[in-house]
Amino acid sequence: MPLEKPLNWPQTAEAATVVQQQLRSQVIAEDRLGSIGTVAGVDVGFEENYAITRAAVAVLSFPGLTVIEHRIARRPTTFPYIPGFLSFREIPAILDALEQLKTLPDLIMCDGQGYAHPRRFGIACHLGVLLELPTIGVAKSILVGQHDEVPPDKGHWQPLRHRGEIVGAALRSRTNVRLLYVSIGHRIALPTAIDYVLSCTSKYRLPETTRWADKLASQK
Repeated sequence: MPLEKPLNWPQTAEAATVVQQQLRSQVIAEDRLGSIGTVAGVDVGFEENYAITRAAVAVLSFPGLTVIEHRIARRPTTFPYIPGFLSFREIPAILDALEQLKTLPDLIMCDGQGYAHPRRFGIACHLGVLLELPTIGVAKSILVGQHDEVPPDKGHWQPLRHRGEIVGAALRSRTNVRLLYVSIGHRIALPTAIDYVLSCTSKYRLPETTRWADKLASQK
């Protein structure tokens, strides 16, 4: 299905910063989800020594978490690896993969940050604003912020704070596993985002959305 895409992507960190600052005011940090019948994970890997970006999307039923559709897209990598600018390196290929779907999912989980970002506009925020869809950032490591100790049992979490603001949550997705770092992307509140991540997590640390997208993107 055709998607509206930016005509020109920034090629430098300075130009990308301007785009982040322009678009971050469009992030909606409250629940505007509608009915959720499908959830998707998106992730990116690389081929040919990072020359080719390989993006994957896996769409699952919700709450059943059965994979109902998946797509892969490849395109030349055009933006360098710079922390805090992941979206400019990865979203062009992600949009190509999403465009191959029969229908867009109701909710997307990104393997990366959302609001827990130096400029409050990580890849989950960027993708959500571009698509005008609910999105969540589910990261495996911290980009910004600190948190108190999180108990070892599944479902416990602590606020992730940065510059005096709650920007996300350090979440125990399974008992006695390493933490995940959840932040809003667009059209969802943080408590709701945490609930959906937990609802999409079965016997692994990662939610099924992210786990399937990661497998497709990395050719595992």
